[in-house]
Amino acid sequence: MVSSSVDIGFQKTTLSNGLRILTCNMPQTYSVSVGIFIGAGSRYESDQEAGISHFLEHMLFKGTAKRPTAKEITSAIEGLGGILNAGTDRESTVYWSRVARPHMDIALDVLADIVRNPRFDPDEIEKERKVILEELNMINDSPQSRVDLLIDEVFWPNQPLGRDVGGTKESVGSLSRDQLIDYMHRQYSPSNTVISVAGDISHGEVVEKLEPYLGDWGRTEAQPLIPAQNGQDAARLRVERRKSEQAHIALGVRGLPSLHPDRYALDLLSVVLGEGMSSRLFQELRERRALAYEVHSFVQHFLDSGAFMIYLGVDPSNAAKATEAVLEELRKLRDGIPEEELSSARELSKGRLMLRMEDTRAVSGWLGAQELLMGQVRRVDEVVAMLDSITPEDLRRVALQLLVSEKLNMAVVGPFRSERQFKSLLKL
Repeated sequence: MVSSSVDIGFQKTTLSNGLRILTCNMPQTYSVSVGIFIGAGSRYESDQEAGISHFLEHMLFKGTAKRPTAKEITSAIEGLGGILNAGTDRESTVYWSRVARPHMDIALDVLADIVRNPRFDPDEIEKERKVILEELNMINDSPQSRVDLLIDEVFWPNQPLGRDVGGTKESVGSLSRDQLIDYMHRQYSPSNTVISVAGDISHGEVVEKLEPYLGDWGRTEAQPLIPAQNGQDAARLRVERRKSEQAHIALGVRGLPSLHPDRYALDLLSVVLGEGMSSRLFQELRERRALAYEVHSFVQHFLDSGAFMIYLGVDPSNAAKATEAVLEELRKLRDGIPEEELSSARELSKGRLMLRMEDTRAVSGWLGAQELLMGQVRRVDEVVAMLDSITPEDLRRVALQLLVSEKLNMAVVGPFRSERQFKSLLKL
């Protein structure tokens, strides 16, 4: 066992099987949050396996030897006033629980149990397959959810990064019990797993309680994620016809990976452009022109890729006008950001981050996700220092680098017969 300390109260221990345990002592809190972060997600899946990480996440709640039914698993936590949940994304799957401090032992027991001892009952697999297919139907029936999936396909065509995390009806319909078990044995390896705990706890106590559950977990060789294909030399557009009251529009440009030195400069550009009611997009499209109720921007960072995106929902008759207004705001970013506007964006970002760090679940997520995906944990004060060091010149340099016509991507879902009215707009 190798132990080391991480700054600002974070501590880390690596068990002999490669499992990493990170904790943060938060003595002012009444809750404890536990997260198990695993390197499993859509970026680890072949086309034939599409959706298997998500399917597996569902199945781990369907019974263990100790708790044979789904109700016994959820009742063990909910019966104490706690929360038990999970989520699957492109680069990771997380199982988490938030409970009152006296119930930490039960949360550790339940999470370790479902990750180590799922039953994979054949009848439960078939029932859950139907549930997931309904989940896919629900997403497809929502134009706003559909445009989110469509823009990913435009950004990253014919590769896992551009695929629905839930898979397709065909792939989910064909996944077998043996495939689920084999995939779990491959990806659910202690060296591919991080456990993160935050609350009024001691590091030694957490390690001592977890080692009996997970110390004998045998090593396997997990498959690395499938690299992104980032090549793009011309603007891309997809329009999907739907009889909807609104046109749902997503557009953006290629962004930056998680560890890129300019990632926080891009984050601040997004804050200036479209995060919050004082942002440029909100003020221009909603307050001044009354073109949209919802309009916002956001940034996605992956290990080897990224995206800078905008979403808006508008009356179909205003779709072209609103798209041009958004593109004009993107062009203006290349002219530079005044120091006063940068300062406001910086303080918003710092304040958001610091407020999150009062919540045990947010702290657990901060530790676990960074350790799993990047092999390091950035301290909050380190990120604050990075934000403080960014200048207007940095923002302009990043805007000039990224905001170019050949990197534009756009997806539209709405009552349109062709791409014509949008195709002519796609230039910066």
